[in-house]
Amino acid sequence: MAGGVIQQLLRKKLLSQSTHNDCGCLLLILQAPFVSSLLSKRDNFGSGSEKSLRALALLGAGISGFLGFATVAFADEAEHGLECQNYPWPHKGILSSYDHGSIHRGHQVYQQVCASCHSMSLISYRDLVGIAYTEEETKVMATKIEVEDGPEDECEMFTRPGKLSDRFPQPYVNEQIARFANRGAYPLDLSLITKARHNGQNYVFALLTGYCDPPTGVSIREGLHYNPYFPGGAIAMSKMLNDGVLEYDDDARINLIISVFGCFVWQLTNFFFMAWMGKDVVTFLTWAAEPEMEERKQAGRFLFSACIKGITLFPIRIGNTYRSTRWVHRTKSWERFSLF
Repeated sequence: MAGGVIQQLLRKKLLSQSTHNDCGCLLLILQAPFVSSLLSKRDNFGSGSEKSLRALALLGAGISGFLGFATVAFADEAEHGLECQNYPWPHKGILSSYDHGSIHRGHQVYQQVCASCHSMSLISYRDLVGIAYTEEETKVMATKIEVEDGPEDECEMFTRPGKLSDRFPQPYVNEQIARFANRGAYPLDLSLITKARHNGQNYVFALLTGYCDPPTGVSIREGLHYNPYFPGGAIAMSKMLNDGVLEYDDDARINLIISVFGCFVWQLTNFFFMAWMGKDVVTFLTWAAEPEMEERKQAGRFLFSACIKGITLFPIRIGNTYRSTRWVHRTKSWERFSLF
């Protein structure tokens, strides 16, 4: 009796699994003459045979469940991209702040590598003052662009040098020109990219540094590039963070290598330098998406310290009030007694 029930359960389980994944082979094994004979001879087996049938049932269910989970995980990876790990960002802690040197270098990476395709329409030049540059440096940087303004008194538009209140320039006039220049792909605005993506900072960093050759059996269409962290694995943007694509100001690269890698030889720093470029530009993009983070944390620290002081001083204040009130009561009682 037990063998028939187990056989029906196994067949029902494998039929339900085979509709979603490749577990049909297990169903064929179950319907094989040898297994069917084992399950059909249920009346002639003792307790040992029943244990073996239970073990066989558990083994079949375990294999089918494992194959189903692997198929679902593979489909999820292909649809949503490879899950990226969590990196220890310096500004992630409650009491931590942005690395302003990293923001400065990240802006250089954006300006020299990313700005040719991606815009940051929500950021103005004045936002960089006191964060990555001085006011004079930012003014000089803004005057290097030309902004269309107007109309003037004669109702005509004119161009002028940029100023601190101007936004970062747009690389393309409209979306149609942007798609035409990038083979149909539209470069996203990066102002809020770390907030618009799940696990934003880690995802952007993994995407920038995760380019590799496609695995065996995976074909990528011409004009696309393989990146396992991008949904679908095929991305139109090529690998941009290559050694030699930019130079940091004031020999920052040499200072960075000396301060961070110290005893490592120069030849081994190319890979790490690309990772540092990714780290710097992600820090800059994170600041662009949350420029108020440091002020928010300062306000939180102030409120937390105020709460701690209130919790500490409140009992002391209550005790002092109680003692002073009790002393006044005793004094009045003594004066009343002395009158008699």
